[in-house]
Amino acid sequence: MKWIPLAMAFASTSLFAETEKEDSRSSFVLQFEDTQSEPRWQAVNDGVMGGLSEGKGVMEDGILHFTGVLSLENNGGFASVRTNDLQSDFSGADGIALKVKGDGRTYQLRLATNAPRISYQAEFETREGEWIEVQVPFSEMKPSWRGRMLSGPELDRSKVTQLGILLGDKKPGSFALEVDWLETYLTSGDS
Repeated sequence: MKWIPLAMAFASTSLFAETEKEDSRSSFVLQFEDTQSEPRWQAVNDGVMGGLSEGKGVMEDGILHFTGVLSLENNGGFASVRTNDLQSDFSGADGIALKVKGDGRTYQLRLATNAPRISYQAEFETREGEWIEVQVPFSEMKPSWRGRMLSGPELDRSKVTQLGILLGDKKPGSFALEVDWLETYLTSGDS
């Protein structure tokens, strides 16, 4: 199966490389450039509920570095980075693709909407020390609220207000994930 990048509509387009595709659509790729127009990434760790995990996101040379230490102490167990104040419409896409270099752990890609305020999550695996491209289909994203899984509603792709990456695999210790780029994709019927 082949995938075709689609437009990823953030409020500011200056952080994207725009390329014309054969099918006349433009592709916008988030490349983690450290500019004033770049969405800010903030760490949100289990300290918000008393945990001791530490995680942070740093952009350097076009790479997002998500690193830290996961702790299960004090009922903790997650570290994350996320954007703020996105107004994105992914309604024409089937999922999000990422180029990542990880540590062999399983991470979550998370999207949030404000209608209502719910997070949607799906896991992706990494290979230790190796750059790979992963795809996260929107159809696999499950709704949750404050860590509790919900039965609905379905993700409204036209109202994405936040994007994040989370580690919560219940394995204490250090972690490191690098993200080179992120883009929406459309699954083609061609193989």
